[in-house]
Amino acid sequence: MTFSPALEARLAALIRRYPAGRQRAALIPMLMYAQDETASITPELAEEIARRLGITTLQVDEVVSYYSMLHRRPLGRHHVQICTNISCMLTGGEELFERACRRLRIGNKQVTADGQVSVEEVECIGACSWAPALIVNYDFHHNVTTEKLDQLLDSLRGAAGGPTAFRPRADRGPSLKPSNGETAVDSGAA
Repeated sequence: MTFSPALEARLAALIRRYPAGRQRAALIPMLMYAQDETASITPELAEEIARRLGITTLQVDEVVSYYSMLHRRPLGRHHVQICTNISCMLTGGEELFERACRRLRIGNKQVTADGQVSVEEVECIGACSWAPALIVNYDFHHNVTTEKLDQLLDSLRGAAGGPTAFRPRADRGPSLKPSNGETAVDSGAA
């Protein structure tokens, strides 16, 4: 299996980052970057990553089955993850999830017929102070109201070059930037 030249370089750099015998530590980031390019963790992808790290495919499969951010099936171009853990639940997270499913006419971990949007109910995304919260690909949305959710879903369904238009996930990885003296996660979007 081959990847884009940019991903090949990124995977090679990840492997070099770890000392001999410890390259397995690169497994999760390698899977995430590869998934961003290929849309899911296929058996072929798992075999390729295992080969590059010198581990078994079973070891890769164990990691894929454990972490909810790794997917065996392709997701929508815009993957909406809505937190329903305690802080978000108490401030309307469950209602947001149910509303998104109704509006999109899909269930948990399903994809719209046009392949544009998928939705997933997730546990804590680390945004309890800004609940309810959700993530679209790598972009965090805090203090989400039903009105904000509706606007977001409408923009994702009709994104055609606007500020929320899809860009490959590999180009949207999170970065940390100081904001008013605090560290905040920024999507990297301009």
